[in-house]
Amino acid sequence: MTHPLAEKFSTTFGAQPDLMAQAPGRVNLIGEHIDYSQGFVLPFAIDLYTSVAIRKRNDGIVRIASSQRNQNFETFKVSEIKPGYGTGWAKYPLGVLWALGISEGLDIFIDGKVPSGAGLSSSAALECSIAFAINELFHLGRSLKDLALLSQKAENDYVGVPCGIMDQSISLLGKSGFALLIDCSDLSTTLVPLDLTRADLQLLIIDTGVHHALVDGGYAERRASCESAVAKLGITSLRELTMDKLEKSRGLLTETEFVRARHAVTEMKRVLECVEALSNSDFEKVGQLINQSHTSLRDDYTVSCPELDTAVEAALAAGALGSRMVGGGFGGSAIALIQASKTTETIKAVEKAFSSKGFKAPRFFTSLPSQGAELLSRR
Repeated sequence: MTHPLAEKFSTTFGAQPDLMAQAPGRVNLIGEHIDYSQGFVLPFAIDLYTSVAIRKRNDGIVRIASSQRNQNFETFKVSEIKPGYGTGWAKYPLGVLWALGISEGLDIFIDGKVPSGAGLSSSAALECSIAFAINELFHLGRSLKDLALLSQKAENDYVGVPCGIMDQSISLLGKSGFALLIDCSDLSTTLVPLDLTRADLQLLIIDTGVHHALVDGGYAERRASCESAVAKLGITSLRELTMDKLEKSRGLLTETEFVRARHAVTEMKRVLECVEALSNSDFEKVGQLINQSHTSLRDDYTVSCPELDTAVEAALAAGALGSRMVGGGFGGSAIALIQASKTTETIKAVEKAFSSKGFKAPRFFTSLPSQGAELLSRR
């Protein structure tokens, strides 16, 4: 049976793809807005994927289409691909081609199932699916860590979003049944078992429907505050700070720089405490740390919004062990660590809270830790 993605590719481009691959979105259990400060993060891959079908061309033309845009393709010249070339969503695949140094023409068809703007890293899923496919198609021999760095380079330098390395790393390196502790200072990784099923728990993802855009400056502004604090304190990253050192240096920083740095320092500590709690199957402690993370993101980093706060408060009122916003913020999704038997009850509670405040109805997903990028087929 022909794969549905291959059929869409054939309908659009009149030929069969050479190769198909996919990469997932992610949920970050804890460790938000600290990857670019060389901190620790603890994401896992979710079972929502972006798939890509790809085929070589011999005329120096790149054609890109997607299911989400009615399979209409846009045409580009591979010789002109450099930062500033292309617009909108097409910058993501073009940026990956640029970062990997591809000089041959391609037909690329994308089918994205990771909700855009929901804080589940649809951009990294797109970048990593293409990077993984191109690495396979051209036999580049790049490691998964190399591909993560190159995908991040595409988003930083081509798209113009100063993201850290977490999203690309988990999309490529994720394993089913595990979260991935990533040390963002050197990209070393440790698989951390996350067996929610055995504990009769569920991770509920609540998409608020408030779609954020990281290119609007809010993300960059907060990263700049952290970099300014680093420069004023004469250190290489916020990873070097303890709360004691930060408090003693408070007079050197603006109030904004101080609270941004405080979030980073306390969040890094929470990540390591969460890994320890998971090793002891202490999910009550995990829940407490998740709650503390949301408070810090809301109050010190100020990246929450009324819809995210409402989702968190309603989930906790319904009995969740812990709940917090995830992703870049300003909208997107929250997570709630709940008893599996209370999934329906929690969903209804959140829906009721949103309705009472006149918010758009949220969407809900559940996901266990899933597999990272993988090859679907090769012709």
